[in-house]
Amino acid sequence: MLGLLRKRLLEAIPTLLVLLAGTFFLIRAAPGGPFDSEKRLPAEVEANLRAAYHLDEPLWQQFGRYLWNLAHGDFGPSFQYRDRTVTELIAGGFPVSLQLGALAMLLAVTVGVTLGSLAALRQNRPADYATMAVAMTGISIPNFVLAPLLVLLFAVLAGWLPAGGLGAGGWQNLVLPVISLALTQVAYIARLTRGSMIEVLASPFIRTARAQGLPMRTILLRHALKPALIPVISYLGPATAGLITGSVVIEQIFGLPGLGRYFVQGALNRDYTLVMGIVVFYGVLIILFNLVVDLLYGWLDPRARQ
Repeated sequence: MLGLLRKRLLEAIPTLLVLLAGTFFLIRAAPGGPFDSEKRLPAEVEANLRAAYHLDEPLWQQFGRYLWNLAHGDFGPSFQYRDRTVTELIAGGFPVSLQLGALAMLLAVTVGVTLGSLAALRQNRPADYATMAVAMTGISIPNFVLAPLLVLLFAVLAGWLPAGGLGAGGWQNLVLPVISLALTQVAYIARLTRGSMIEVLASPFIRTARAQGLPMRTILLRHALKPALIPVISYLGPATAGLITGSVVIEQIFGLPGLGRYFVQGALNRDYTLVMGIVVFYGVLIILFNLVVDLLYGWLDPRARQ
């Protein structure tokens, strides 16, 4: 297990370097700059600002300086939020995205695995068709369409829930964003669980358990569920990282101050260091969650420990 950890961590270094280099040069290739505005700054003021942030140096030198600062845990200052560093912005936005993404993934896994298992147990029956029809609908409808629809129904017309913002931090403000994020994931997880569960239920060891007279509930929970979850676990690694770092669209629609909202503002304002910091943070999360997936394989399937 320790060998696997070392191998994955060593593989993460070149992956992060490629991610850093691609993001660094792509964002600087975009038109505009961090100090562009409707009212153009005097040339000497803009020159002083570029010198203060080392933007007047060659790109290779800027990239080397950024890597050196990043190796010391410094994401740099934000160009647009002048009184705050990128580290402070990430630290402020991540708890919101973490809470939103974790709740959405918990809901998605619970509902998706349950629906997928029920559909597999009733394969080619009306319940199976109905479940898969709902799953396909969830996959087909993007969250930027679903979220305003939920706001219209439950906030504007019914008045049951707030339309946006965090308010006083109550659970009511999180219901609509969590559901909007979770429904698409519910659909994917339900389809993955159904396909995997059908394959597992046709395995010889399941037939043996049935021949021994074990109840279907016992067979499902003790014998079939763990191997059926292996494809789901593979999907959950990057999906969880994506949800926790925040959905750009959902956070914009509901006015939530998470990482997704900061990323959009940083990209629009050419805030190079803010965009780079969030991309690096997102990349590290994906690597960590994929590592967790590899470790979970060993728990779900002892053969994977080799």
